[in-house]
This record gives sequence, C-alpha cells and structure tokens, in this order.
Amino acid sequence: MSLSRRRTLALIGGGTIFAAAAAVGYDITRLPRDALRPWNMAGQYEDPRMRALSWAILAPNPHNLQPWKIDLSVPGQATLFVDTDRLLPQTDPYSRQIVIGLGCFLEVLRMAALADGMAVAFDLFPEGADDLRVDARPVAICRFTPTDAAPDPLFAFVPQRRSLKEAYDTDRPVPSADLERVAAATRHFGMGFTTDPATVQEMRDISTEAIRIEFATERTLRESVELFRIGHREVNANPDGLEFMGPMFETLRVTGLFTREASMNPEGIVARSADASFVATMQTAMGHIWQVTPTNTRLDQIRAGIDWVRINLAATQLGLGLQPLSQALQEYPEMASLYDDIHRRLAPEGGTVQMWARVGYGPDVMATPRWPLEAKLVRGTG
Repeated sequence: MSLSRRRTLALIGGGTIFAAAAAVGYDITRLPRDALRPWNMAGQYEDPRMRALSWAILAPNPHNLQPWKIDLSVPGQATLFVDTDRLLPQTDPYSRQIVIGLGCFLEVLRMAALADGMAVAFDLFPEGADDLRVDARPVAICRFTPTDAAPDPLFAFVPQRRSLKEAYDTDRPVPSADLERVAAATRHFGMGFTTDPATVQEMRDISTEAIRIEFATERTLRESVELFRIGHREVNANPDGLEFMGPMFETLRVTGLFTREASMNPEGIVARSADASFVATMQTAMGHIWQVTPTNTRLDQIRAGIDWVRINLAATQLGLGLQPLSQALQEYPEMASLYDDIHRRLAPEGGTVQMWARVGYGPDVMATPRWPLEAKLVRGTG
C-alpha cells in the first residue's frame, strides 16, 4: 500500500502524523528499491526461458504471495510448481484463487516468450491434480520452441499493469463500449459486466459487507495481518504480501501506532480507520466485471487466470483501473451467505464466479514489490 492508497488511514493521529514524520527525520524519497528491481530486470537475461519468466513473475496473484516455483534443469523447458508454503488456507481453503494466479503467470510467460520469438507449449497438470487441495505435483511443463508468430499486442502493457485499489473518480463514467473491448480480449470464458447505477450500488454494498465479514472473522483477518509488510525495510526484506509504504506508515511503525498486534484489535483505531477507508473506496466503483466458468476444475481455474490477466492488460490499454473483489467469492462458512448471493446474481444458470472486480478511473500507483526471479528457481539451468 503506497501512501495514497488507503489514505484515509491518516485518521490515525490526524495531521500530527506528518509533524511526527518530520520529527523522526523520515526521508519521503525513500523507496523499497530492492523490492521493485524485478520490474526493471524483466527481459534482461541471456537464457530465453529466464527472459520470459522474468516477465511472468510480474503477473497478478492473490495477496501478492507469488506462489510459484520453477525448475529449469531440462534444456528448452520450464516446469512450474505451486509453492505450498504460500497458500491462504483460511480465505482460499481449496486454493482456487492461487491456481487462478498461476494461470495469470502462464499467460504472461506465453506472451513474453512470443515477443521474444519463442512459442511455449503447455502440458498442464501432467501428473494429475486434486480439486480440493494443491500439492507438489507439477502444474505445467512449458516447452519452448522458435516461432515466427506475431507477438500478442497486450504484452506491451505488462509493465504498466496495476491493481488499482484507490478511490475512483465518481464524476467519470466507464463507457460500456470500453468494457466490451476488454471482454473481447478473453480467450476462454468471456466476461460479464455492468455499469447500471442501481446494480453497481448493490454490488458496492455487497463488496463492503464482504470486507467487513473478513475483518470481523479473527482467523481470516489474521491471515492477512500476518502478511503485512510495514515500511520500506520490511518490504525490501520480504517483497510479497500486503505492503504499507510512505512517510505516514513509516512514522506509524516507528511510533508503535501501527503494528500487526494493533491491527488485530477490532475496536482499535487501526481497525476503525481501515474500515472507513475500505468502505469509502468500495463506494466509488463505477462498474463491475466478472468471470464465470461452467465447472470449477483446476483446468477451469488456470483458464480463468489466462482470461483474467488478459482482462487486466486490456483495461490497462484503455487507461481503466480495476480492483479484484475476492472476499465475497471466498469459500469459508462466515462468507457463505454473500457467496450464494453473488452467485445468484452473476451465475444464475449455474457455474462458479471465479473473479469479480470493481472498475473505474483513478490515480497512477507504484508497482507491487516482487521477489527476484532467482529466488523462485528450485533448480537452475541444465
């Protein structure tokens, strides 16, 4: 989270926060440069597989867990595995969202290789898969061969893609024609959308209620809080999870006002400020988009991820921001009522709502931190 993101957390301490920042000598130019370096390193490798993979690690993924491991020991091939130490057992108990993130990874890999004159053939789940849990079996064997095929035009927007979690401009409507163009970028399941004001307001309220349920459920809140990275030093040391950066958060960390422990207190100022911030942000949605698959197999989830990252890139091309609204799609008991509600609305004929997001126009934001590609290799080049 940059300073502008969740900016209403400035309720904590009010205007004194910035005076305190000056008092502790905070340098507002300080950035987590190590954590952002992978964005500059993309494409800067000799091995064509490494070049493609250095782009793939920039793909969107849940809670920025980056749950991928890669084996490059076989020449001309990369094997993708799930990092089973990077899961969300409370909010994503069947790892559905994790697998969607792996689909995003594979699609960016394909596009990056194609831009580099290489085709990638995927052998998905070559040893099978369990629809209830992920395990150590490979997700995909990726085989690289030269090609003369034209690059995918969406690849050009990978460096600019962001999940825009700021408030959106409520005076600027989203044209339905633009959402139709975004939907046309999908390859498997298409995309539903609405900009109808009454429907959008209903969905704003559902997304707000879903976030409050996640905050009010101790074990699901703790899962997120344990992934907090507060201040640039923590972000550099662990460039994953949910980052909080900028002079305000650095000062809150130094003064002890913003800690993981404080964040778990539902009556505390951190929780109350966060609730106000999330509610205000959700209520600025100017449209909503969603993906539905007829079934919910691991292959469906991979293909949903392929479509999802293409939706992200097509939206980026049009200058449109989007933020995933994962909470109401999560499969744990406290969320069951909203899960059923959103499925009745978005999948009335059956199927699984794989992704749901709000859309609108908002400010430019900083890239999300990433682990370097080398940290994700389980075996190096053969």
